[in-house]
Amino acid sequence: MIFSKKHSMYESDHTKFIKELKDKTPGMDERQVAGRALLWDKEPTSLDEQERVKQSRLRQNAYPYQTKV
Repeated sequence: MIFSKKHSMYESDHTKFIKELKDKTPGMDERQVAGRALLWDKEPTSLDEQERVKQSRLRQNAYPYQTKV
């Protein structure tokens, strides 16, 4: 598919909004990276730690409101 040159400079409204937001709030990129590191970028756990977590989990009933008779 060939795109014409008249559409090569097109920017969507969303792209314009993000660019304006980044221009208005300096340091946003650094805070975004820090937030990602807080939630997602974790050190890998050792096999011993994984086994300890696995053994410490409590088994739950499939239907917790059912009485045991």
